[in-house]
Amino acid sequence: QVQLMESGGGLVQPGGSLRLSCEVSGRIAIIASMAWYRQTPGNQREWVAAVVSGGATNYDESVKGRFGISIDQNKKTGYLQMNNLQPDDTAVYTCKASIRHTLGRPTRDYWGQGTQVTVSS
Repeated sequence: QVQLMESGGGLVQPGGSLRLSCEVSGRIAIIASMAWYRQTPGNQREWVAAVVSGGATNYDESVKGRFGISIDQNKKTGYLQMNNLQPDDTAVYTCKASIRHTLGRPTRDYWGQGTQVTVSS
């Protein structure tokens, strides 16, 4: 049974940094890709960033240049490094991992539970 567990959220002042982690538990072959989303109350979930196993990354314009996404396959963990955080970044951040259980077979998506990030002075 694959599960995703996020950590690293919390309260930070504007201009500060946080690193979110998304650890994959269970037996897998590879994390094919990982994405981070965020959601504020009353709003739809929005995509933030994504990375594929080969290392290519993509970012929403609102976080480009401030956030960095990566995967450590050995640790089965993905990361979202968030720098120069601003109040507008306040949200629940959730990771989604596309997991390949067996090489050569299709991937399956899994979601974490989310972690709160609050940017406030």
